[in-house]
Amino acid sequence: MPPRYPGSVDFVLDQVEVRVVGCLIEKEITTPEYYPLTLNALVNACNQKSNRDPVVTYDEDTVESAIDSLREKQFATVITGAGMRVPKYRQTLTETLNLGRREAALLCVLMVRGPETVRELRDRTERMHPFADLAEVESVLEHLGAREPDPLVVRLPRQPGTKEPRYAHLLAGAPPLTAAVESPAAPPREGRVAMLEEEVRLLREEVNSLKTQLAAFRSQFE
Repeated sequence: MPPRYPGSVDFVLDQVEVRVVGCLIEKEITTPEYYPLTLNALVNACNQKSNRDPVVTYDEDTVESAIDSLREKQFATVITGAGMRVPKYRQTLTETLNLGRREAALLCVLMVRGPETVRELRDRTERMHPFADLAEVESVLEHLGAREPDPLVVRLPRQPGTKEPRYAHLLAGAPPLTAAVESPAAPPREGRVAMLEEEVRLLREEVNSLKTQLAAFRSQFE
């Protein structure tokens, strides 16, 4: 059974819903003067090329469909009224799940950027919440990972060749292990030797070419 929270219809989100509600959280905190967002502004926020991973190209129908689904889950709402030319949208996920500013900031970055290390999370939440140190980030992540009845964050297994483990959100269900960034495996010893031999050969050819050019240049003055 997918995890459920009071008032939610179906807690597990799809990737479009994750991006949409993540962007709403981000803009609510970082640009409150332009929040709630119109549909056009929300589409632009989802399709940003900076601070997004992966970069997407959602159209209005895709975003509007995600909003409708989020509204059913009580994770978003629409605002209309006299004097408003177009509807505007705001997120209610933080209210439904009772998240504080620190929790919302970390979850937001994981939603719009994917798995991150503790250090990356501290750097990228600076505009939303200035964490005092890495220990504070880890403490909040541990809290999110121990929530009842269902955790919101998981620590991914550290991949071979990486220095730090990464964390991922669980709003779309359990992430695949490949969500953690893997370092490319080093080539076997024979392959490394062959690469070095090729580099030496190219360097020798370059040196010989320079010698030939230098000799031709000198001959002009003899």
